[in-house]
Order: sequence, then C-alpha cells, then structure tokens
Amino acid sequence: MNTQILSQLNPAQQEAIQHIDGPMLILAGAGSGKTKTLTTRLAYLIDVVGIPASATLTLTFTNKAASEMRERALKLISNDTTHPPLLCTFHKFGLLFLKFHIHYLERGVDFVLIDSDDKKKILKTLSTSLPIGYIESQISQMKNSIISPAQALSTASDRHQKLLAQIYQDYTDFLVSKNMLDFDDLLALSYEILDTHPSLAQEISQRYCYIMVDEYQDTNYLQYQLLKKLCSAHQNLCVVGDDDQSIYGWRGADISNILEFKDNFENTKIIKLEQNYRSSTQILTIANTLIAHNYSRLGKELVSTKGEGKEITLLHAYDETTESNQISAEIKKILANGGSPDEIAILFRLNALSRSIEEGLNRAKIPYKLIGAMRFYERAEIKDILSYLRFILNPNDDFSLSRIINKPKRGIGKTTQEKIYQIAQSANLSVYQAHQSGKYTGVLTDKTHQALNDFFSTISTLREYLDVSMLQFIDIFITEIDLATSLDHSNESIDRISNIEEFYGMFRDYYIQSPSNSLQDFLNDLSLSSDADTPIQGSISCMSVHSAKGLEFKYVFITGFEEGFFPLIREESDIEEERRLGYVAFTRAKDELYISYVDSRFYKGKRTELEKSRFLQEAGLLGNKTATLSEGEFKSGDLISHKIFGSGRIISIEGKGKNAKLKINFGGLQRDILASFVQKV
Repeated sequence: MNTQILSQLNPAQQEAIQHIDGPMLILAGAGSGKTKTLTTRLAYLIDVVGIPASATLTLTFTNKAASEMRERALKLISNDTTHPPLLCTFHKFGLLFLKFHIHYLERGVDFVLIDSDDKKKILKTLSTSLPIGYIESQISQMKNSIISPAQALSTASDRHQKLLAQIYQDYTDFLVSKNMLDFDDLLALSYEILDTHPSLAQEISQRYCYIMVDEYQDTNYLQYQLLKKLCSAHQNLCVVGDDDQSIYGWRGADISNILEFKDNFENTKIIKLEQNYRSSTQILTIANTLIAHNYSRLGKELVSTKGEGKEITLLHAYDETTESNQISAEIKKILANGGSPDEIAILFRLNALSRSIEEGLNRAKIPYKLIGAMRFYERAEIKDILSYLRFILNPNDDFSLSRIINKPKRGIGKTTQEKIYQIAQSANLSVYQAHQSGKYTGVLTDKTHQALNDFFSTISTLREYLDVSMLQFIDIFITEIDLATSLDHSNESIDRISNIEEFYGMFRDYYIQSPSNSLQDFLNDLSLSSDADTPIQGSISCMSVHSAKGLEFKYVFITGFEEGFFPLIREESDIEEERRLGYVAFTRAKDELYISYVDSRFYKGKRTELEKSRFLQEAGLLGNKTATLSEGEFKSGDLISHKIFGSGRIISIEGKGKNAKLKINFGGLQRDILASFVQKV
C-alpha cells in the first residue's frame, strides 16, 4: 500500500486506519467515507503492519457491498496475496464454514440450500391451521434468537405456542432428513458448532486474528454471539456502523449491539467519522436537526465538505394525484436541464404510496423502475430450471422433483403423481429409488412407466456431464430440458422465454469466470443473491426508504410526509426508528432534496384528511418556502374564495401570474377559473 494514501484522508480516518489491536467502534455517519476507511485499514494491516492476508476476516451484509469492498481493497494491497483476505457476507462465511465443519453435526457436506419459496412450500405440508408467512417469520426469529425447537417446546406456555414449536420441530426434522439448510441455518448451525466445540472456536479465532464488520448497526443477536465466538482468542474486532441508520428492527436487527459495543468489549476505542462527502450543508442541517430528537444514540454531527448547496424544496399538494403531477413536473425540469434519470430517486415510507407516483410518471411519460418487484430467481420459469439442477445434483430430492416431474408436460398428471409419491413413501424410498427398485413396474400404466423411464434416463445422462465439462453440461441441458419451446407465443410467454435465455447466458458466464466451480457452488451462490445486488440503470428509481439504504442520488424526492405515513404510526411502531428512517431518506440526496406532503390521501378504500408530518417541524423545515410557484402566487392546496362559487381548494395550476388557470374543488364540484378571479382565504 502506498502510504501517501493516508495523507489524502482526514484525521479521524487516519486514526481509525492506524489503530491495530483491541476492539474499535468506527461511528461512521452517512457519506463519511466508511468504505474507504475500512478497505484502507485492511490494506494497512496487510501491507504496513505485516498481518497475513489470510489472517483477516471482513464481514458485511450484501454481495454488492462485499464485491465493491473486495475490489477496492485488492487495488490498495501491494503485497503478494496468494491467499487473499476473506471478505464476504455473514451468510457466505457461514456457507464456507459449514462446508468444512458441518460434519460436527453428523451431517453431510452435500447439503442443499433452500430459498424462501422452498421454505414456504415445506411449511405448507406441515401446517394448515396457521398462516405460512407467520410461521416462516416466527421460525426465523427463533433461529436468530438462538432458540432450538426443544427449547421452544419446553417453554411454550399455551396451545398456540406449543403448535408453533411443534411445527418448528417438524420443519427442522424434515430439513435434517433431506440434508437441507435454510438461509438462517447458515449462521445458526455455524454458531451451534462453535458453541458446542470450544477448541474449534479457539482454532478459528486464532486463524482470523483481525476481524472487521461493516454496517454493525444491522447485526442481530445471533450475529453478535457468532462474533463473540470468532473473537474468543483475541479482542481484535473493528466494527463500522451508524446507530442513526439502524432501520431494520422489524427484521431482528438489534440497535443495542452498536449502542452497547463499548460495554460488551473492554477498552473499546471509539472514533467518529463526521465529515460528509456526499450531501450539501442544507441537506445535512435538516438530517442532523431531525435525528437530534432521538434519545437512543451515541451522538455525532455531520459536517458537509461540499458547501451550502440548494435550499430544500417542500412540495405541498391537495391530494396524491396533484402530488404526483408536481413531482413529475419537477423531474421534467431536471431532465430538461441535463439531469440523468439514473441520478433521480423517488422514495416512500410505504410501498402502497407508489401507485399514484407511478401513474403520475406514466402520464408524464417519464421512464422509471420500481425497485422491489419480484426477483429474477423467484420467477416460475427460473425456479423450474433451478429445481432441475438440484434434482440432477441429488436424484433423491423429491421436493425438487415434485416441481418438474411434469414440466414440460410428459403425461404425468396430478393424480398419477400422487400415486407415484404414495408408493415411494410406503416403501420409505425416494421416487428415484422406488423406480430403480422396480416398485412401479406393473403398477403404473405402460405409458406413464415409459415417461418415467425416459425422464430418469435423461437425468442420468446429464449427471454424467457434470464430471466432464460444465459448459458442455449447459449445452446438453438446454437441448434435453427444452422448457422454452413448451411455452406459447403470448406476451407473458415471450417474457418468460427471455428470462430463460437470460438465465442460460448468466449460467454460462458463471463457468467462464469460475471454471473450477461445481454445480453445487453455482446453486449455493444463487441462493445468497439479494435485491441489493441488482444494478439500477437507465431510469428513475422508485423505492421504499428501506430499499434506498446504502444508495445515493443527485436528486431525491421523498413523498408522504404526513402523520401516519411518515412517521408510520401503528401499535408496534418505534418513533425513534421512524426518525432514523427520515435521517436515512434525507441523506440519500447529494445536491437537491424535495419533500412532499398532502392534505388528503385515498388509502385502504377511503379518502382520509391528513396532518403534515411532525418530522417537518422537528427538522426545522417549516420555515422554508413551500411549493413550486413563485412567492406571492397561488399554489396547489391553497384555500381560495370566489365571489360567486364561494370557498374552494386549488387542485392544480397551469401557467403563472394572473392568467394562470386554476382547477378548483368547490365542495365536490371542480371548475377551471383564472387566477385573477379568486383570492386566498
């Protein structure tokens, strides 16, 4: 590492990078260069201090963040990295750990990692009395709270808890019997192994003697306990995070992990990164002012390195339709002045608010992308291909077989499938084993038996190519399992065929890039992918504030700044986390920030009158000029008086000055009136 790089960093960053031993909390505000600090510290440990790269472990939360950090770190490291530093997500680390150590649980290394959709299907076979989504959430919560099925059963205090605990036990037994793992198991089982084998925990801790964690405010109880095991031989744990950006409490993130870090690890060094390289002073002022109302925080104040910047724009509208029209008009101005769609984002606290925004953008013919739509790998046609690949890898995987046994159609309908599975289960065999043992001979019709023969023969042929060449395997797979040609030529099918072709292209590219990887490696890597790994290009981005975490845009519009929407007010709401969401939303903006609120919204089947968000007052925004028209002119939402029609409220405005055409709601009757014929109330 070129040590001149240090001189380009601010004093707080330099101090963090050069601190070597002992626990350290880097409190890194939004846009304060935390990734640069983390990657430079890794390079400093390896190149300047002389720590072997293989003795370091850096953990983060998304593949995208891990990839970016790995690329930046390797560019900084000049020493030979034949054994490069391990820099990956928590769950990728769990996957790697289990590949080497799952035998401690007397389980095989040929485990299959299932996704959320598979998990729901399994749970459906185990329960019909409770909502599947609820069961899935509760089981995940118990695993991340390190509660075993046995503990859940022993502590259940009522019939409902006992039923849930029994489903948890049955689900766990099913996974073990099929040697399957769900996403939570990657960390839960890793922790179980380290907890029950202290000598192994010491060995792993001595191997990774310098550990760094990104986005520490997002860690949950299980991740905190896992880190303690990894640090059992030392205290060289450096965590980077921002308590003011802890917004995932609803999915188990525990803000106390960062707030109490100095209490959990003795002699902690705390360094605050408060110089912000992203946003203007105007934006940071309201972010700092809003978040200062929280009590549960360590405290810091972001300072802009960019200067004052443009004043925050408040957009006030009568209803959601007017709001979307105003936002579209502002975006058109930005685009007309040379702004790129990629630099613009519209954020909302609730996904339900996206409907009116989408309609407004469509009316204005502005291209947009709604982030958070169905993931590519969860589409039906892609799930079909993945089930084929899993079954090829493990012919005893009846779960995957159930999806593909008649895709494309081969004359094995639902009734026949039930018969096939019933025969196998009664013999305590998989369908493949039952077929090989002749259990279906003379029981199934000749046509069905031949179809089953042909199917398993194709699978056997494909299995042989796994040991020859993965690229050849892909070509044979496409020829033999021709899912695309079984589709019709409707618009939906054309999209599905395009998705299949896209998958095959990506499948090939994976093995061109990583020729030594196995099919199991491919499937496991896919299961670790996430929405945050999807690039956003070519259009305006519309997304929830949660989805925007970690992103930045030159121009940001935030909609729905009304009580009940932002902050979201429900029985389980945490007003401090809502405030942190506001802080995150504000600090996504680099240059220009627009905040919108309305007087009423049509929501859940009825129109509701609303009060402006308390956050506008708390952020010091209500002294700012409101709306998009020049001072002294009318604005949408204004109450006006007309000498004949009486009082009304302006819905929309075309033009400026006294000749502006106002669309006005007079007690339910809408009229177009020139501005010179009305006055403000």
